[in-house]
Amino acid sequence: MNKFLGIQDAAKCLGVSPQTLRRWEKKKKMVPAHRTQGGQRRYSVAQLNPSDFCENPVDRPTVAYARVSSHDQKEDLQRQIHMLEMYCSSKGWSFSVTKDLGSGMNYNKRGLKLLLEQIMGGQIGRLVLTHKDRLLRFGAELVFSLCAVKRVEVVIINQGDEPSFEEELAKDVLEIITVFSARLYGSRSHKNKQLIANLQNAVANV
Repeated sequence: MNKFLGIQDAAKCLGVSPQTLRRWEKKKKMVPAHRTQGGQRRYSVAQLNPSDFCENPVDRPTVAYARVSSHDQKEDLQRQIHMLEMYCSSKGWSFSVTKDLGSGMNYNKRGLKLLLEQIMGGQIGRLVLTHKDRLLRFGAELVFSLCAVKRVEVVIINQGDEPSFEEELAKDVLEIITVFSARLYGSRSHKNKQLIANLQNAVANV
């Protein structure tokens, strides 16, 4: 007896988004086995062979990602965006730019979460960065491994460290210590406030 799946489950089996399945249906690339009386798509398990339906990554759009740690780095953010736009345009790629404001240690940034959703949904074919650390300070390799699984090409324009590497790393370390010291001593304790003040002074002298 054949088994049928709804569009959400079928998309998960193929590693794509429901929107991709709808697009494939319009192109007659993959048409549902049938529809319910209410018009719901139903896909046969027999037709869900990922190797038959994986799009060529070059046919998917490119996403360029830019990030800075704080508001006072707006000029650097614009510099990154300009570099990404010039590079992608020179390659003739269809692209969009996703930008973030937040520490390289922060995994909860809006742009980063959107980017991960797009990678998981098979919605992009290429990720472009000015530097590896613009994505994440630690853990970028994990995202790159995910890109490899989803056949997303990763392009890093500059392979070396950015000039502000030490300063940003010091700020990231300060953020880590701030979080853990607040948990240990309480965010309002005199000891915690003094510790944070000392660390801020140290970072300012980097």
